[in-house]
Amino acid sequence: MFLSPIAPGPTLARIESYINGVPMIQSTGLELGRDYTFKLVLKARLPGAHHVHPMLNVEDAGSIVGPGSWVEISGDADDFVLAVTTLTGVHIENLETWGVETVIIWHLIWVAIAVFWLLWWLRRPLLMPRYMAKERGREDVLITRTDMIVTAVLMVVTIGLVIGGYQWVENKYPRTIRLQGGRATVEPLPISKDHVALSLERAEYDVPGRSMRLVIRVSNETPEPVQLGEFTTANVRFLNPAVAAARANLDADYPEDLVFPASLTTDNDDPIAPGETRTIRVDATDAAWETERLTSLLNDPDSRLGGLFFFFDAQGNRYITSVYGPVIPKFLD
Repeated sequence: MFLSPIAPGPTLARIESYINGVPMIQSTGLELGRDYTFKLVLKARLPGAHHVHPMLNVEDAGSIVGPGSWVEISGDADDFVLAVTTLTGVHIENLETWGVETVIIWHLIWVAIAVFWLLWWLRRPLLMPRYMAKERGREDVLITRTDMIVTAVLMVVTIGLVIGGYQWVENKYPRTIRLQGGRATVEPLPISKDHVALSLERAEYDVPGRSMRLVIRVSNETPEPVQLGEFTTANVRFLNPAVAAARANLDADYPEDLVFPASLTTDNDDPIAPGETRTIRVDATDAAWETERLTSLLNDPDSRLGGLFFFFDAQGNRYITSVYGPVIPKFLD
């Protein structure tokens, strides 16, 4: 996995990134079902209002995008400077323009060689005259001795440029390190002895009612009674209106269009006592399943659901439990 931000274009430069305090210069592996903290240090680059998300790039699976926030950037884009100092003590005034002149020079060299090679063959009649010469058995006039000399010279020049360029780079930059040459090790956060254990008994998606209906078995292993206050999947948050702590737990800048305050209901909202195990039916109902395009599971041969349940005690303490399992679509009422 590799941690990075996602934004509409190069609006921010990533300066630092951490998972559980470990620098994420390299990729890492995370343990399924465990908790991790992350931190991104970004530098504003382009003025404007931009929607920014944290993102984990997962090998063989693609990108997992976290909740987004609007970021207001002021100032002038021309004032942006990304200065760095290398491990060898070389100070680079602006990483965005460093080495650009060298890149342009080498591009011009190769473009010049390519243009010369094309013009050399375009200077004489092409398709029909050459075709007629071939039909008459006069292939000897198609490539002259001068052509062969020019080809040999150009080949020597090209190989010389490649070898010379390699030697020049080796001498100017004797120490180079491959990016992503290794993997960082990140230990997950310790598991709290006070937690809510959960198992998924059954999951159905009611297509006409736009409702995810879950049957879960909950064991309260905390010292206080708890209630189910929220179910979150794909950054969409379904809240139980009977639990005030669920609404109070929301971040002020969390996107309102992804929060549905009265969309989660249960067949029993009574607090679950410490040590008690109870089976609960949960309904997460809203058109968001359609509008947020979460119903693509209907077309999968192996439909599955993943999400988080949030439980709260009377003091507002939050306990998070993950859920994962198969979903059966229900097309009829």
